[in-house]
Amino acid sequence: MPSRPSNLRRYLSVYLALWRNSIIREMGFKANFLLWIVVEGLWFVLQLGFVGVLYLHTDRIGDWTKWQVVMLIGAGHCIQQVFQAFFLVNCSNLSELIRTGKMDFMMLMPINTRFLVSLRQVDLGAFVNAGSAVGVMVYAGMQLGLSPTLGQMAGAAFLGVTAIFIHYALMFLLATASFWTVKAQGIVWGYYNLFNISRLPDSAFRAGWFRNVFTFVLPMILVANVPVKVLIDKMRSPWEPLLLVAMAVVAMAASEAVWRISLRRYTSASS
Repeated sequence: MPSRPSNLRRYLSVYLALWRNSIIREMGFKANFLLWIVVEGLWFVLQLGFVGVLYLHTDRIGDWTKWQVVMLIGAGHCIQQVFQAFFLVNCSNLSELIRTGKMDFMMLMPINTRFLVSLRQVDLGAFVNAGSAVGVMVYAGMQLGLSPTLGQMAGAAFLGVTAIFIHYALMFLLATASFWTVKAQGIVWGYYNLFNISRLPDSAFRAGWFRNVFTFVLPMILVANVPVKVLIDKMRSPWEPLLLVAMAVVAMAASEAVWRISLRRYTSASS
């Protein structure tokens, strides 16, 4: 039986090969690569411009000032782009793997199928857009006069990664509907469009069903708000970061359980 270090080395070598393939693919279509960076960058600028217009007419949204909201939008965009870099294309392509029969070959490979399905492509342009979002966050922090401690930055980074895994687990869970419906891109992209909610301050939402759904079922309100609250020292209670971590654990466990059930149901494209 192979040892754990050898397994780790094998998975690392496979992942590096997937990265090389992604780089070759992106460089084969350079114009498309650059165009998507520009498109995402323009969308980010439009969001920042919208906030600028809003704050021409008010000083605060709830208890969030202009530059706090700018940092929130930057954090939301960074989380979205890192998620897009690693997982978005792979989750949305699951239905095509099933429909075309490529899933058969994935399952025959001597490596964890979910690992391969989830990480086989990397969107390199998204890293550029994530970097611009971090730059906006740094600038907003300067405008706010922030001097976050190392602990705050580490905590915010950890919660940001936790948010990415929540997005991945929930989108992967939705993508497994492909085993029953064959095509599920509409469900997957519908979830992706909800990301915009994460860029709004939590105090902009009144208590009610909408806020409860997007806090406790699809935690869009938490994923960017909680890391930013840590950075701007706006966290008044530990329940929000604890809830975010707990929801990540539950979402990952649920997606794994449904994935295993789905694989048992799968009978290949030819049967």
